[in-house]
Amino acid sequence: MNLVLPDVSAESSLTRSYHYPLDWVGMEKIALPLYLENSLCQSQVNAYVSLDDVFAKGIHMSRLYTRLLKLSTIKNLALLDIKDALLDFLASHKDSSAHAKIEIHSELYIERPALVSQLSGWKSYPFVLSCKLLKDDFYAELKIEIPYSSTCPCSAALARNIIQQRFATALENHEIQLDPQEILSWLNSTDAIAATPHSQRSFAQLNFKLDQNIQYIPLILFINQAEQALMTPVQTAVKRIDEQAFAIANGQNLMFCEDALRRLYTTFIHHPSILGFNFKVIHAESLHAHDAVAQGAWQW
Repeated sequence: MNLVLPDVSAESSLTRSYHYPLDWVGMEKIALPLYLENSLCQSQVNAYVSLDDVFAKGIHMSRLYTRLLKLSTIKNLALLDIKDALLDFLASHKDSSAHAKIEIHSELYIERPALVSQLSGWKSYPFVLSCKLLKDDFYAELKIEIPYSSTCPCSAALARNIIQQRFATALENHEIQLDPQEILSWLNSTDAIAATPHSQRSFAQLNFKLDQNIQYIPLILFINQAEQALMTPVQTAVKRIDEQAFAIANGQNLMFCEDALRRLYTTFIHHPSILGFNFKVIHAESLHAHDAVAQGAWQW
């Protein structure tokens, strides 16, 4: 028996009195493996179209879902691939929708070497790629969160000051003589290093407007440039020699949150793949119970 299955979404809604256009209708948290930067990223994807036809009851969600599946077959996803999917979203809703949007929530795993030793380990970088087609205009934004270490310049100065005082007192009390070996031994004691600067794990939240003409999505490029600008990326596997090198990197790159933000400005402003950016850095203070933050934008 051949039965015609009912489709209530296609039935007229004239019996209803509330006829309003809707900005976005679709699905969220769709599980979808995607290949970005030649890496497999287990992702959750949101897909939407606008519902501009005030008399339409709904959209064809299955058409969005089946079109998304094709993205998982592409070995190195590019903005053009996402734009094509959005065009197909609208083609499948040509009588009811003028806008379409895809949001990809995922993490990129990158293997990082230790600073000195032969060890290495994996770091994950959360990102959100949001693309939308507003009639004929295509827009793409990329958000990345990058962890790093920050050491407070003020606490470093205070630590140096107390070490100077301890050294002067030790000389005055004849605890040490002006002998190089005695001074070296004293500097290796807890009496000498009586204070240390406070450091904290910090986060750079980077939001980029991408030039739609770029060939590939520059995740690794942006992550590497940000870490090179900040100079104190958090580590994975370490030996003592790596930990010492990390302490040196922190000691030679003291920064307030304002310094960190300005470093990021310097490396990304006028970048050829970027039309604008909005950055926020968060220093999760070890001194205070609150965070220190700095935020700024360029052509946003």
